Amino acid sequence: MEKWTYWLEHKLASPMTKLSEQRHLRAIRDGVISALPFIIIGSFFLILAFPPVPEQTWIAQWAQQHRSEILIPYRLTMFIMSLYISCGIGYHLAKSYRLHPLAGAQLAIAGLLLTIVPTIINGNTFVLPMVNLGGHGLFVAILVSIIAVEILRICQTHRLTITMPKQVPTSVARSFEALIPVAILIGLMTLFTVILKLDLHAIVSYAVTPFVRAGDSLLGVLVPVFLITFFWSFGIHGVSVVGTIVRPVWEVYLAKNAEAVAAGHPIPYISPETFYQWFIWIGGSGATIGLAFAMLFCAKSKVSKTLGRTTIIPSLFNINEPIIFGAPIVLNPILIIPFIICPILTATLSYIVTYIGWVHPTYIMVPWTLPAPIGAYLATGGDWRAIILVLTNILISFLIYLPFFKMHDRKLHRLEKNNQTNF
Repeated sequence: MEKWTYWLEHKLASPMTKLSEQRHLRAIRDGVISALPFIIIGSFFLILAFPPVPEQTWIAQWAQQHRSEILIPYRLTMFIMSLYISCGIGYHLAKSYRLHPLAGAQLAIAGLLLTIVPTIINGNTFVLPMVNLGGHGLFVAILVSIIAVEILRICQTHRLTITMPKQVPTSVARSFEALIPVAILIGLMTLFTVILKLDLHAIVSYAVTPFVRAGDSLLGVLVPVFLITFFWSFGIHGVSVVGTIVRPVWEVYLAKNAEAVAAGHPIPYISPETFYQWFIWIGGSGATIGLAFAMLFCAKSKVSKTLGRTTIIPSLFNINEPIIFGAPIVLNPILIIPFIICPILTATLSYIVTYIGWVHPTYIMVPWTLPAPIGAYLATGGDWRAIILVLTNILISFLIYLPFFKMHDRKLHRLEKNNQTNF
């Protein structure tokens, strides 16, 4: 066990942790997170536009009559999430280089907008298509934001800037410092978009299509599920490591699903991040809500009884660090087994049930601290069958954790009887 732990910490965990903290990946992660308030609030307007009530009720009829107006806040927030995310990526990447963060954010936004060619209507009216500002344009937004900040960094490093006298106010001086980077970025993007007439969104979309399709398969769901619980088993924050890499793909799924609902089309993807949140990570990573109930109702040792009473409330709101480190699950050869097996089984069941159409795919981002039945109901746009699936997965989690917990609890109980406990 010591050799295995040493190999995990030094040969596997250390490189993966360094990867998750890589400057550009960290900026992408922080940029996506910075846009979450707009995504969450914007997605709630989808609920208002498509209320989870029978069509005959006055609320549903009122929503149908005013749907175009109700969806305006959605279309200016979640629908154009790439615009907000590019701003966040540019800000955080520039900050990591100790450059002016606002300049990085503005350059990133300009770069993204310059990948879109305006449509001319009636010969003199220019209209900017919004579709590439949403989930469809997320990968281009990431790429262009990084390029924009790197141009700023290179110009600053090689002093390719206009330096103003010290008497000039700082805000004015910084504006002139950004002139050359802005000129380079605009010239570069104009070359691609206007002169060469390259559709970067179509090119990037074609390149990443295999990865997007693979991520929405059953295997594409099970791999991150396994890796997240595997890292957590040894005290490494699995979501931080794995989520840094796959979250942009999850955001594309969520945006595309929301766009499909708003347009009245079938929902295309099964597994945005909300799918993991509400059907797999019930109670937190590892679906530990079942373990919390086992501790609460089936414990014999004083340690487990106390831990069950203190962790059940956080678990209901998907906070499970007290269980992971308190039980503990970390480096516990007994509890690691259900911690890894349980979410794999619930993920498989949830994927199949969603795939065959028994439960609607998720398309609304709601706060992750909601109790799972409520969160799943809202995330699916009011599908009552999602509540049944959540309750089923909680029961599965309880039944899987129970025999392993009893073995763990008997050991603690014997130690307490012999006054050999270390607690």
